[in-house]
Amino acid sequence: MRRAPLLLALLAPLLIAADKPVLVPDISARQVQIRYSFNGAQLLLFGAVVYPGGRPPDRQLDIAVVLRGPVQPILVREKQKIAGIWMNADSNRFRSAPSFYAVASTRPINDLLDSRTAAIYELGVQNLQLSPGGGALPEKERRFEAGLLDLRGRQGLYAENDHGVEITGGVLYRATITIPSQVPVGAYTAETFLIDRGKVIAAATRDIQIDKSGFERFVAVAARRQRVAYGLTCVALSLGLGWAAAAAFRRRF
Repeated sequence: MRRAPLLLALLAPLLIAADKPVLVPDISARQVQIRYSFNGAQLLLFGAVVYPGGRPPDRQLDIAVVLRGPVQPILVREKQKIAGIWMNADSNRFRSAPSFYAVASTRPINDLLDSRTAAIYELGVQNLQLSPGGGALPEKERRFEAGLLDLRGRQGLYAENDHGVEITGGVLYRATITIPSQVPVGAYTAETFLIDRGKVIAAATRDIQIDKSGFERFVAVAARRQRVAYGLTCVALSLGLGWAAAAAFRRRF
């Protein structure tokens, strides 16, 4: 008889979870290979929402999907025109800025969540936790943070699509994320959030690997593992090309 309470205790989390919707996400490609001809790609994030009893609610729920690249420290420099010459005048360091961040949602993030909840889940470019290096005045940190967001936005590395998620029948959803040609390599995560009346009621994550292949991978690995040999090879190649160009120029003139 003592086994009954123990069995109920073990099944309690499953019984509770059965009362909440569950996300079943998937991705069109778990790996993206970057070759010399790579000029960008589009990644399809899709899936379904499994509701308790198999019945969607009468109201429309919202979904937001996020594709996030590996975090990395970054030094942002500010250029100013001094004595008629543009030069680096100031800088600020961020300890953990995402190398890539794209979010798509059924409606604008500000209409789905309050600012506090959006900041907790880092939904929206303006809600990213960039972790400044510290020691700078708040006004300076905000200025450099805005500069970093603007720079990566123009590079296509940070993006938002307020109406980028389509929901069919209240159950199936899909969203397309554009990956630019200069996307950094590494381990990426695709996060899906189910939102109802200002609250995140379900979430799921899938992993994606973006890596170089072919000759590009060989060069990247050599530059990382054999730095001295790679540097000497680059110098020798530059000298050889310069000598060949000079010789061709002398022959012509």
